[in-house]
Amino acid sequence: MGQTAIAWLNELTTLYTPTESEFNAARRHRSAIETRLDAHLGLREMFEIGSLRHGTGVWNRSDADFLACLKGIQPGSPWTMLNKVKETLQDRFPTTEIVIRRPAVVCRFSDADVEVVPAYPAISGYEIANPSDGWMRTYPKNHNQYVNDVNKKHNGAAKKLARQVKIWKYLRNVPVSSCYLEMRSAKHLDGENTYSPIWDLYLTLYKMQAANLASMNDPTGLGSRFGACSSDSNRQVALSKLNTAVSRAEKAKDAYRTDDNAEAVRQLKLLFDR
Repeated sequence: MGQTAIAWLNELTTLYTPTESEFNAARRHRSAIETRLDAHLGLREMFEIGSLRHGTGVWNRSDADFLACLKGIQPGSPWTMLNKVKETLQDRFPTTEIVIRRPAVVCRFSDADVEVVPAYPAISGYEIANPSDGWMRTYPKNHNQYVNDVNKKHNGAAKKLARQVKIWKYLRNVPVSSCYLEMRSAKHLDGENTYSPIWDLYLTLYKMQAANLASMNDPTGLGSRFGACSSDSNRQVALSKLNTAVSRAEKAKDAYRTDDNAEAVRQLKLLFDR
């Protein structure tokens, strides 16, 4: 008897779960970054916001992401903030390539990429650089809590599903936001009473297709909408790949429903390019 579709999907998920060495690299660099920013710019707090620590990261793909809330007066332009952080960290790590990739300053260490998102406190949430222009409000603690709550409701399934959709993104080179995929996955499971791996993978992809990768409302009700892609051209590429993914996920779901595990696994392999 061959491998079941669920067993194959679980094996893939395990294969792309980040290793302890990735976490250790992030720990090593965090301390040095935090000390430097606090000494030269003043730091209110710094905490991890990315998928690596949150439990939805993908092995060898996800960076360590930290929000660094700075002291002082918020400048008129986020570029002032980003440039100050970049210059401060470049002085501390002169042999490391450090670049600005809004809203983050990216430190490309030899063993890991670390993204630092500079921020200033708001009445609620934080003000960070908008990827397009100006400032934007973000609520990372609330968003993480929302995903954690849905994950708890389904005994860990929300983060597993989010990781699987991100694996598809990376293996198929889909230019879509990882944050968008995570929130779409959690939003889907938030409306479900039970979790079925093959079905919910299909339904998550299908719902994004039905929405044409439109921006989604913040499910916490706090922030602005979550955008899917950085440009319309990327959105068209992502939609094309999503259409193919939905077709394959549907065939895998239909085969699984009739206990044809061999065909279900074949379609999953096509879906994830394995």
